[in-house]
Amino acid sequence: MSDVAARRPSRVAPLFALLPFLRPYAGRWALAFLALLTSAGATLALPVAFKYLIDRGFASGDRTHIDRYFIALFVVSLILAAATALRFYWVSWLGERVTADLRRAVYDHVIRMSPQFFETTQTGEVLSRLTTDTTLIQTVVGTSLSLGLRNVLLTVGGVTMLVATSPVLSGYIIATLVVVVAPIVIFGRRVRRLSRASQDKVASASALAGEVLNAMPTVQSYAQESFEAKRFGGAVEAAFETALTRIRARAGLTAVVIVFVFAAVVFVLWLGAQAVLAGQMSAGQLSQFILYAVFTAGAVGAVAEVWGDLQRAAGATERLLQLLAARSPVAQAAATVPLPAHGAGIRFDNVGFSYPSRPGIAALDAFSLDVRPGEHVALVGPSGAGKTTLFQLLLRFYDPQSGSLSINGVPTQQVSLAALRQAIGVVLQESVIFSGSVLDNIRYGSPDATLEAVQRAAAMAAAAGFIEELPQGYDTFLGERGVRLSGGQRQRIAIARAILKNPPILLLDEATSALDAASERLVQTALDNAAQNRTTLVIAHRLATVQQADRIIVMEQGRIVAQGRHADLLQSSPLYAQLAALQFGAQHTHTVT
Repeated sequence: MSDVAARRPSRVAPLFALLPFLRPYAGRWALAFLALLTSAGATLALPVAFKYLIDRGFASGDRTHIDRYFIALFVVSLILAAATALRFYWVSWLGERVTADLRRAVYDHVIRMSPQFFETTQTGEVLSRLTTDTTLIQTVVGTSLSLGLRNVLLTVGGVTMLVATSPVLSGYIIATLVVVVAPIVIFGRRVRRLSRASQDKVASASALAGEVLNAMPTVQSYAQESFEAKRFGGAVEAAFETALTRIRARAGLTAVVIVFVFAAVVFVLWLGAQAVLAGQMSAGQLSQFILYAVFTAGAVGAVAEVWGDLQRAAGATERLLQLLAARSPVAQAAATVPLPAHGAGIRFDNVGFSYPSRPGIAALDAFSLDVRPGEHVALVGPSGAGKTTLFQLLLRFYDPQSGSLSINGVPTQQVSLAALRQAIGVVLQESVIFSGSVLDNIRYGSPDATLEAVQRAAAMAAAAGFIEELPQGYDTFLGERGVRLSGGQRQRIAIARAILKNPPILLLDEATSALDAASERLVQTALDNAAQNRTTLVIAHRLATVQQADRIIVMEQGRIVAQGRHADLLQSSPLYAQLAALQFGAQHTHTVT
């Protein structure tokens, strides 16, 4: 997303893109706006009440008039308090609601992106957008926007009442307001640039932290805690320095505005005092004018502050909307067809594919393979031969640049993504465990499965024994990424998850690699049973686990170089014979030593 970070918003226009998120709550916005108008009107009525209190109350010496105007002041204050409370409630509700909707929309969109998106986007940066940027938008929608509108109304109303009270003095006030606008515009542009830079620095630090925290065993095994702490500290300090520059700019803007505004107010008050002494205006009019001048000055200063918040939120909105605008290259067809339950099995037809991050390197080169229904096929070959790529294409994490894939005679691009992936069970070499219970993890692909079905799947995966020994059995919480389990236990839970799903196609990426010898025999038997009447593709790094496969496919550099049974390949394939010699020879040597 470096190209995204390079662009800078020059205005607050990106905030208008939030309208689709605001529109569903038009009624509540109307209530909030009504409360805002009422509170602004009540605020503007206060100086008028003070004028009458002074001119008709104190000046006349009539106690009845004084009491009446004090009561009027109190009533106005009650209206102001009620309207302000309602405005705060409604805009705060809207801020929380719109932010929640925005977070959900971004997350729902990102979670459906193909892995190609995450080749160039760090998950930590996405998380930063979902937290830091949405918090900025929440501040604007839930606070700053209503304050800005309120102060705009106060500014317009205040200027209008200033002109009505004393056209001459108001002319001086308006002239100074023009002078105040200039530094707001000049400094505001700098604040906007620095705000966006600050957000980018925070996102970079979050991305770095996410990467390191997900690799803690590696970091600690290499004793790099100090290095990583120093690296993160550097990123945090860079974000701090950028934020500090932004704070200085905003502080300077605030200081300039306050000095200009109050210098003008003091000057105009001096002129007003001279007018009262000359009998050109009453004391009540001067008091009214002073209050309106103070309200207007405060409103202008508040608008300047809100404008900075709007600029920051505009940058945040732009980043979030760019996430929402990103389109996955793997798109579901507008009209999908159902996947037949039976048919011709799996067919790769002259498939050519390169990963987007490595466009010049062919992961698969004119690859063709027919897998019969119910056939057990093993894929072997050196690292980088393209074995895992076949799984990625079958699951439509990517689409090939040439050729086609079909399941039971239907091209995978014509099947809905949900139906396609529901028909495939996957057990990867690196098993994924979520921070829930054992039951939640096994039932991940089949949320409605009964406890009895989960227990049967666990038994088939040789996992029932250790699960029952856990403190709460199937209700035991496993911690983030299953940190409370051994590697073999995590793998067996992942296998139980695939077995419970009961798909017609199984993809196994060396599913027994993390198991000890005893568990491996049990799980291998369970997988053989689970593979009955299913089409099964197995990526095998240890040839001993696939000697009984119906067919072994030997791959190298994205092509099939040999295929057949184990005994035949030992004779016909030099590459397979070499792999077998290395593995079985190494095992034999290990046994002798």
